[in-house]
Amino acid sequence: MGHTATAQAGSGGLTATEHRLANGLRVVLSEDHLTPVAAVCLWYDVGSRHEVKGRTGLAHLFEHLMFQGSASVPGNGHFELVQGAGGSLNGTTSFERTNYFETMPTHQLELALWLEADRMGSLLAALDEESMENQRDVVKNERRQRYDNVPYGTAFEKLTALAYPEGHPYHHTPIGSMADLDAASLEDARAFFRTYYAPNNAVLSVVGDIDPEQTLAWVEKYFGTIPGHDGKQPPRDGTLPEIMGGQLREEIVEEVPARALMAAYRLPHDGTRECDAADVALTVLGGGESSRLHNRLVRRDQTAVAAGFGMLRLAGAPSLGWLDVKTSSGVEVPAIEAAVDEELARFAAEGPTAEEMERAQAQLEREWLDRLSTVAGRADELCRYAVLFGDPQLALTAVGRVLDITAEEVQAVAAARLRPDNRAVLVYEPLPAEAGENGESDENEGAEQ
Repeated sequence: MGHTATAQAGSGGLTATEHRLANGLRVVLSEDHLTPVAAVCLWYDVGSRHEVKGRTGLAHLFEHLMFQGSASVPGNGHFELVQGAGGSLNGTTSFERTNYFETMPTHQLELALWLEADRMGSLLAALDEESMENQRDVVKNERRQRYDNVPYGTAFEKLTALAYPEGHPYHHTPIGSMADLDAASLEDARAFFRTYYAPNNAVLSVVGDIDPEQTLAWVEKYFGTIPGHDGKQPPRDGTLPEIMGGQLREEIVEEVPARALMAAYRLPHDGTRECDAADVALTVLGGGESSRLHNRLVRRDQTAVAAGFGMLRLAGAPSLGWLDVKTSSGVEVPAIEAAVDEELARFAAEGPTAEEMERAQAQLEREWLDRLSTVAGRADELCRYAVLFGDPQLALTAVGRVLDITAEEVQAVAAARLRPDNRAVLVYEPLPAEAGENGESDENEGAEQ
């Protein structure tokens, strides 16, 4: 099955064609002959929201296992072959998907397709206790380096656990817990692969300097014989009320360089017009040095050294608006929180100015165009819209939808959602300084990670 590559209105001339193999693999192709490179991106419809209690972190652990070797490519061969051919590669795991991607010189595209097909079809042949233990240790070390042993490192994990109640599929983050990583068995990993790593649970996009007919022939050759299966269970329902109905708070005393106020607001689901409006609102309020919160807290009051407001877009659960403010020396968090609430209330009452709307939409437009301007970024967005919303073509017109948002919609979503009774809050307080033997504080102790 295929579709003619006709540029849609608002797509900037970008095109994509869609195809489906007999085994269920969806394929999206997009030609771009500007540079002699091609991007391969493969999204599997599995993330941490598909995990069960006691086995958190399995989706992320499996992402690592996918680079540990397959039937035809032992050990670290995937990295070695791609990098030896002049390409780059990686993989990531989120709440809602796991993705793998390569950017290759055009003449090495077939290699990337063969490598992805080989591990989709034959990873179990190489998966053993040794590779399992190797990657388990790698993931545990990643958790130590990125979460447990850095200032504010567990903030996202803590806020997520507050914002999504116990038992909700988004209550835990993709990194998983140390205890669950230790508990994962080889059979757990094999069952996970058999359940989710199938062609009918994946979308493959290829973008760049490609011959679509030849590319599709390679895809059919290498992926077409991999059997699909129907063992996957849908993720648990992520529906929640629009408003949390109260403020959830946690105070943390840790070795951090400054007091901090962090908060997560419950926002509309990704893929909706209200979500785009919320994105504009957060950009006006906290997107860069021209934003309201930066101007108020950092420039005017000088009570903070940094103030930002970003958005985590989620399709299967309410999105999150992420507030992050680091205080200036000696400033208490209640003063920061009062100023934030004052600015949010003013914004909800008055809405954005015409100048703020123009600046915020231009900023979001630039970010979108930056993603779509690279073959790797476009391949990822095509996969994202295919997996999460069923239509990769939506990626090519997303910019227009953001620019179509009105100031009234921005004000409405701010008034409805950016409220004290709709947030989870973390307050960070530094550990009290302890005098060393010479009367000096031990503030540098343990700083080297």
